Amino acid sequence: MGFKEVDVKDLDFNPFKKIGDEWMLITAGDEKKFNTMTASWGGAGVLWGKNVATCYIRPQRYTKEFVDANDTFTLSFFPAEYKKALSLCGSVSGRDCDKVAQAGLTPYFLEGTASFEEASLIFICRKVYEDAMPPENFIAKENDEKWYPQKDYHTMYIGEIVKAFVKEY
Repeated sequence: MGFKEVDVKDLDFNPFKKIGDEWMLITAGDEKKFNTMTASWGGAGVLWGKNVATCYIRPQRYTKEFVDANDTFTLSFFPAEYKKALSLCGSVSGRDCDKVAQAGLTPYFLEGTASFEEASLIFICRKVYEDAMPPENFIAKENDEKWYPQKDYHTMYIGEIVKAFVKEY
């Protein structure tokens, strides 16, 4: 089994289900060193005439160092049976352990960046924008207290989806 490249416009992709309910892994780095984290916040759409995906990373997350240091990152989506693996990837740090091995995932490298063999869909994203999310920019002020009690505000990343791959079965 491998992956085949597809046109992102041909995908049956519901971001509310795929990101919000099923979650995704944000991964950056290469065959020498990479890290991944689970995310349930993000989006997909069109910006500046490009197909894009957004993701959000808190400053203390180890994966942020890899996203910041690389031009590309991947967003990987998995079948339902991998929910436990994604839960683990969101609850332990790659600084402290080999969470990929603990989660039972197999690194898979495409276009010079990291993803996973078990994924059913992979977006390779080239960073086109990033910005901090400071509390003074919150319109809904209650979000500061609800989501940021430690004042560890996310950085938003927008990546152009340069390639999409689906698992071949």
